[in-house]
Amino acid sequence: MKLRSTYLLVSHGSRDPRPQIALEHLAKLLAQNLADSSCGVIPSFPKVGTATLELGPAPLHEQICSFGEHTLSLGLTEIQILPVFLLAGVHVTADIPAQVEIAKQAFSSHLNITLRSHLGSQKTGLTNLVKTQMQEIAFLPNLRPPAWILLSHGSRQPGGNLTVEEIASKIGAQTAYWSIKQSLAEKIESLVRGGQQQIGIVPYFLFNGGITDAIARGVEQLQQQFPQTEIHLANPLGASLQLAELIGELIASR
Repeated sequence: MKLRSTYLLVSHGSRDPRPQIALEHLAKLLAQNLADSSCGVIPSFPKVGTATLELGPAPLHEQICSFGEHTLSLGLTEIQILPVFLLAGVHVTADIPAQVEIAKQAFSSHLNITLRSHLGSQKTGLTNLVKTQMQEIAFLPNLRPPAWILLSHGSRQPGGNLTVEEIASKIGAQTAYWSIKQSLAEKIESLVRGGQQQIGIVPYFLFNGGITDAIARGVEQLQQQFPQTEIHLANPLGASLQLAELIGELIASR
């Protein structure tokens, strides 16, 4: 089997450097995963690059074109675009496809640019990763069982939050959102009024950054507001081998 494809992980982009550092680490893990899964038929690690939809060095279509030129210089004929997004919001359904189409026009038939499904479509694997996040939190065994909240950024796109609701249902959690109703503070206040003594919050976010910092500060304030209730915050998903494997499964599903 001859390697013919390179891979480009596309994230949202941030002024905070931590998400980009994590994305680049994820790219290395994905390259390792793809090499391992090839059973030795790929002589070297496949090329995996990174790009951002916003706040990048250039518009996304220009980043794709630059990576495309590099792909051709390697003697390869295809780029697979892999959106590292958890929600099927407007970025996934409209913005990224539009940028990909512009890049395709630049290469005509010389390079095949394939847009794959977004990471959030891997519902079963993501559910398992969320369960791993939940295991980070240790609760006191002699109190009422904890209530769980799956906290997502949220999307105003119709159907954009269905994955969050589905995962929450599978893990026995309620949902709260950063950018839309119902907020984390509203959800916690409701649980406390209902007599809940322990609450675990699982952030359905990829990497640490400005939003997760703000969430952590908000949780500290809520803990001070409701000292009678233990409120614990797990870590975001993070750039892990398990996450790289989920992306590898997306690639293999073509």
